Amino acid sequence: MTGTLRVEIWRGAEDGRFEAFEVPTQPNQTVLDLVTYVQRKLDPSLAYRFACRVGVCGSCAMTVNGTPRWTCRTLVRKVAADGRVRVAPLRNLPVIKDLATEMAPFFDKGQEARGRFIPSDPSAKAVATIPPEDPKRKEADGGIECIGCAVCYAACDVVAWRPEYLGPAALNRAWTLVNDARDGDATGHLQAVAEDAGCHACHAHQSCAEHCPVGLNPARSIAGLKRLVILAALRGQL
Repeated sequence: MTGTLRVEIWRGAEDGRFEAFEVPTQPNQTVLDLVTYVQRKLDPSLAYRFACRVGVCGSCAMTVNGTPRWTCRTLVRKVAADGRVRVAPLRNLPVIKDLATEMAPFFDKGQEARGRFIPSDPSAKAVATIPPEDPKRKEADGGIECIGCAVCYAACDVVAWRPEYLGPAALNRAWTLVNDARDGDATGHLQAVAEDAGCHACHAHQSCAEHCPVGLNPARSIAGLKRLVILAALRGQL
């Protein structure tokens, strides 16, 4: 790609609009590079977030041509269609300004899902050793790499239909905790996700797994929670 690229960027809040900019193309250019160029060279009032620029923090997540992505890892040559790229804020979150969204609803869902570690022995001075081959340890390992970037939340159709739904990331976190032998409140975690807007609200569309930048499968975790909730209910624990 040579010359310039038409970059359409969302401006304003919920009732904003797309504004077009002409940005010079560069080798190995990322979508975050495009947004940064616009902010630094063309319009310093553009609001957006980023931090590490190397695919670690997840704060640069935006919607690129209708798909939620980490913009720092999204190469322009892979998404530019007919010399144009459209960048919008993440879906399913309130828009503060331009590409910056209010993340509080996303993080609040983690609290509602009781996504916090409850030690089984608060007085223990040594860290419990869990063998890597332990089956429950393997289940927990499958979900602990989530960094809370909200890409799965933005990709989830159920969140769009039912804003009260806990969402993939919060439920994935709950799954890691109920499989953590060191956690002392498995029943409490299951009670939190057994609510009407919890794990059983998932339609298993797999959008979360399809779009997760680190390759996690929250849908699998949610399916596991559904099984455990049913078993707990049959045992009279819920």
